[in-house]
Amino acid sequence: MSMIIPLLLVLFFVLIFFTVKAIKKNKKGISNLEVTVFVFYILSFLLFGLGLLTHIHQHTEAIDPIDPECYIPFGGKHILTLIIYFIFFNISACFIWIKGRKLPPLSLVFFLVFLVIGLFINTAILIQITTHNLETLGMYKENSGTFLFVFTPAISLIIAVGLLFKIIKEEKIQAKDKAYKNKFLNSCNTFLASRFNESVWALLLFIPVFTLITIILMLFGQDVNSITKVFTETTTWAFSQKMHPPILDHKGHYLCTVAAKGDPKIVKPICLGKRHNRIIIVNRQLQVANAFEEMITDMSPGLHSFIRRNYDKYGYNLSLKINSKIGSNITYILMKPLEWIFLVTLYLFCVNPEQKISKQYQL
Repeated sequence: MSMIIPLLLVLFFVLIFFTVKAIKKNKKGISNLEVTVFVFYILSFLLFGLGLLTHIHQHTEAIDPIDPECYIPFGGKHILTLIIYFIFFNISACFIWIKGRKLPPLSLVFFLVFLVIGLFINTAILIQITTHNLETLGMYKENSGTFLFVFTPAISLIIAVGLLFKIIKEEKIQAKDKAYKNKFLNSCNTFLASRFNESVWALLLFIPVFTLITIILMLFGQDVNSITKVFTETTTWAFSQKMHPPILDHKGHYLCTVAAKGDPKIVKPICLGKRHNRIIIVNRQLQVANAFEEMITDMSPGLHSFIRRNYDKYGYNLSLKINSKIGSNITYILMKPLEWIFLVTLYLFCVNPEQKISKQYQL
């Protein structure tokens, strides 16, 4: 994961270089539309990088369901294979875009091979990121940030298809302009112009080039099937075949919990209790708050899920910053109005409110 962001940045600046070069040569046949697409493509790299900032964990790591970071859609051990093909794809696209049929024939064929490989890989990436199953991570996780991954593979596919059509069109025009005195050669040229050009050679060399690159990557520690494992050795995504470890306990740090750790003369602890198999200090405020949450759960599980998800997202991070008795005392005082609201609500809707309150966090 640590190598992805730097490589994306390097590729980002390389693409900027090619874009500037292409704009300077815009009068020589590169349209404003093509430049615009390429500029959006560059911006998509920044969005992809932002998506990776919130999807950093491998399938072997246990994560806290409240934390914003989630699982990455690519298997870490095999990600080098994906990066290498992605770099080859972008370099090939840049040269074909700027040079086109002016490239040497063999170079053009190899660039087209990587363009075709890129078509398949970007299609796989697009499928992988459009399905993110978070059911196993509990009610806290949301599909936040996954849309940031979509733009790069989607625009890559548009660019690849457009460049392939461009080369095929240029090859047909160039071949039709050629004329041979010999009727047989002229007939062969006409036949090949429509059926057997560099694009066809690229398809014929697809497997040999792919095999050669795979062998080279194996020398750098990659597996023979790393190109598939980079998608399957993941969790919660479309092609994932791995299960993540059980989610972490987020330590039960809530505002009422930390408030109970304040000065005993102010927060008035009642007893010790147990929460998530941990011993905690319990006071009346904490019991009332938990009894209110229990009542909401019984009345409307959907409403409880919504409240709990948002409370954990913001209240948890806030509670981690309360590390002193003074902070706990202030939190206790600030939470007092809410405690009274909770208490009144319990007395309005519960037959035995005090019984419900007193049973909270019993050892």
